[in-house]
Amino acid sequence: MRKLNFKILKREEGFTLIELLIVIAVIGTLAVVLLIAVNPGEQLARTRDAGRQQGVGQLGRAMEAYAVGHNSTYITPAATWITSLQTAGEISTVPAAITYGSGTSACTTNAQNGFCYTSGAAGAAPMIVYARLESKASSTKCTAPAVPWTVYSSQDGRGGTTCSQAEPTTGAQTFVP
Repeated sequence: MRKLNFKILKREEGFTLIELLIVIAVIGTLAVVLLIAVNPGEQLARTRDAGRQQGVGQLGRAMEAYAVGHNSTYITPAATWITSLQTAGEISTVPAAITYGSGTSACTTNAQNGFCYTSGAAGAAPMIVYARLESKASSTKCTAPAVPWTVYSSQDGRGGTTCSQAEPTTGAQTFVP
């Protein structure tokens, strides 16, 4: 009887170039999909908008507290209205200053730290504190050419988001969900 001699083939360890290229292509595709989904610029804008909404609410409530102690009269609109709130003791920590990208600003008058304020003549009611929002998530709530604003209104007794092409004015606001 004849003896069979089987040779065992030894396989090389490691990956082939094709396997490595496929893995790199899959990882690259996943990275692109993740960057599109997360969009760091939009996330940053949403974070800034959240800070603006919180700051406007805080300043609006401080202004209401000021009016309670001053015969229902608000601070006369001026470029130092937040400083006046702080001096009166209605707010101890001023919200961080707002910065706007691409040359956009919230208002033309009575702005301090990027927050805007207006009231009736000589501090008469009603008053509003507001700032412009910039995220795409906020912009989709408005129909162009209107832009989103976060507003605290004394007439409505609350804050929220409103849409307007120009700066918001005192009086009742139409808040969007």
